[in-house]
Amino acid sequence: MARITSRTPEISVLVPVMNEQGNIRPLVDEIVATFNGRKFEIIYVNDASNDGTKDDLLLAQKQVPQLRVLHHENRSGQSAAVRTALLASRAPLIAVLDGDGQNIPADLPALEAALLAARPEMGMAGGVRVTRKDTAIRRQASAIARWLRRHLLKDDHPDSGCGLKVVDREIFLKLPFFNHMHRFMPALIRREGGCVLAVPVGHRMRERGQSKYGILDRLLVGISDMLGVIWLLRRMPKTGMVVEDKAKAPKPAKTSKTTAKTGR
Repeated sequence: MARITSRTPEISVLVPVMNEQGNIRPLVDEIVATFNGRKFEIIYVNDASNDGTKDDLLLAQKQVPQLRVLHHENRSGQSAAVRTALLASRAPLIAVLDGDGQNIPADLPALEAALLAARPEMGMAGGVRVTRKDTAIRRQASAIARWLRRHLLKDDHPDSGCGLKVVDREIFLKLPFFNHMHRFMPALIRREGGCVLAVPVGHRMRERGQSKYGILDRLLVGISDMLGVIWLLRRMPKTGMVVEDKAKAPKPAKTSKTTAKTGR
């Protein structure tokens, strides 16, 4: 477990990006406004962008002291970028959101409050987009993926694909890493014995840039990944609750009081 000091942030906000020129500073400013007055850090991971994303990040970093910026030399995907940021993070609570501006940072405190209210349980609060601002075909593809996850993985979270999440860092670090694992967070969190909470959040239209995912390739790759997750769930040891036995310190030996007799 990471050592917590007076300088440790309360929450680390992780944002993976690839070719999001123009979206960087508006989202950074929203995150800063959301957590103003608190100890927090923002960690952007630039997944080998080839537009002006890197320049936007470097400029924002000079002006926003809470912002940390990491760069991938080779394009590795969203899950790898989230993992890079997670390993660099310092807070016990981790917030994750997409870098395209569709997720609303102001929703994060509600997710955080829901997770803290579940104590002593640890786990994840995931957003549920109540009014999703995507095309009809994209929503239909998500509905198919959701149906498959519910029936094959017993994942009853209503919106596993939502990028807005708050997760306990301790349990996040235990999750198996693989490409696209961010789409299966509820099932993987439960695999580690964590709780999974659903919290209504907003959603916005993308104002700049283009989506990095196609409809058909996302669905086909998702089915392949799902088979791997099924294998992981079946291979998880059933240890149940783990309790540490703490040895009691031995009682100090009783000292006898002797009275010295003196004679004349």
